[in-house]
Amino acid sequence: MCPSRLLQSVLLLIFMFALVPSASAKVIGMNVIAQPVTRERIETLPKKERHAWLDYLERSEKQKAIDKQTLKDEQKAAGNTAPKHAPAGRGAYALRIEHPAQWYASDAATAIAHNIATYQVPDGGWSKNIDMVSGPRVPGDLYDADNLNRFPDLADFDKPVDPDWHYIATLDNDSTWTQIVFLARVTSALLAAHRDADAAPFRASVERGVEYLLNAQYPNGGWPQVWPLEGGYHDAITVNDDAMLHAVEILQAVATHAADYAFLPAALARRAEPASERGIDCLLRLQIAENGVKTAWAQQYDALTLQPTSARNYEMGSLCSDESFPIVEFLMQLPDPTPAEIAAVHAAAAWFTKVEIYGYRFGSGDFRADRSSPDGRKLVAAAGAGPIWSRYYQIGTDKPIFGDRDKTIHDDVNDLSRERRNGYSWFNTEGAALLAQYKTWASAHPPHPH
Repeated sequence: MCPSRLLQSVLLLIFMFALVPSASAKVIGMNVIAQPVTRERIETLPKKERHAWLDYLERSEKQKAIDKQTLKDEQKAAGNTAPKHAPAGRGAYALRIEHPAQWYASDAATAIAHNIATYQVPDGGWSKNIDMVSGPRVPGDLYDADNLNRFPDLADFDKPVDPDWHYIATLDNDSTWTQIVFLARVTSALLAAHRDADAAPFRASVERGVEYLLNAQYPNGGWPQVWPLEGGYHDAITVNDDAMLHAVEILQAVATHAADYAFLPAALARRAEPASERGIDCLLRLQIAENGVKTAWAQQYDALTLQPTSARNYEMGSLCSDESFPIVEFLMQLPDPTPAEIAAVHAAAAWFTKVEIYGYRFGSGDFRADRSSPDGRKLVAAAGAGPIWSRYYQIGTDKPIFGDRDKTIHDDVNDLSRERRNGYSWFNTEGAALLAQYKTWASAHPPHPH
């Protein structure tokens, strides 16, 4: 075993040992910071793997330099000596993509499309949490909103390597993929209306967005949260917020010449097909096995070792129901699933059933009232309630675990600080609808004999 993989395995064992629950302990462990992708770590990989990773890292560094220099040149040309952050707006809540097809050729749609294009980073992606509906980016202004952590801590996992260059660009919080989808629909609508000249700039933006997804993909098929690489947990392969899944879905659509992407060059579609296949293969490899039995997925993984890893202080390397549900739904929608894809679905569904929780409710059901109450949201016994699922489960025991902002890990959500209990989605109910869908799917896709 190579040194990096051995070290990662040892650290994971130590981490898991630290999580062994005690009947009386309220803190069962401490979260461990994720490792970035570096030359030093790449050099510990098997020799045959190093070239692709070193080439990837070099391309990332060059692209970041281009992005920064392009902004400097734009600021100089515009005389913008006091650049401002972009106005804040949260992901899909700020940019809606559910509109009738004809709306995308309207003046309102093309105005938003123009705004979106002005926020596109030279690398082809977009930053996050930006209101791109209200107006365009002023030449020379920053590509990002102010995404710095509101809870300053010198040892915080979310402390950026460069506070002036944060989440540029990213798949986090529905970024980049949402802009690609919106612009693709506007482009298709304008081309259908024979408004080719109006469609041209948006068409180019979509092409650059797809190129971004291709360039950001790791040699092993995964995607980081931020590319060019930022460091910290942002370098981890990111399943959270369906980041990797959306990248795969868009590349699949491009590869199959789906209606909204039919205008893209054939050469781009040919590149998208193997990239989407590598992405699906990576997702299958990321499914966590316990004692040889496949279960579900983690929220993020070390890019080089493919071991589950942490993100923010309160996000542990663990099984994550929230992020596993969409993966299973995606696999069930594949028109001709492989035996490996079918097996992954059956295994995950069995695990979802195993860890469902009955007889409890998180909060009163009135989120606003819970947030204003002195105690905040709590997990309480409720006869007949359920099923619900914990967001996180400890690998190896399948017991629910919960993280606090101080990096402590707990086995009781009620032991968390009020701020974290109220400020994070610790439980969900989405599994019920998914398992109902699974029953129908399973009748048409029985498990393959071993």
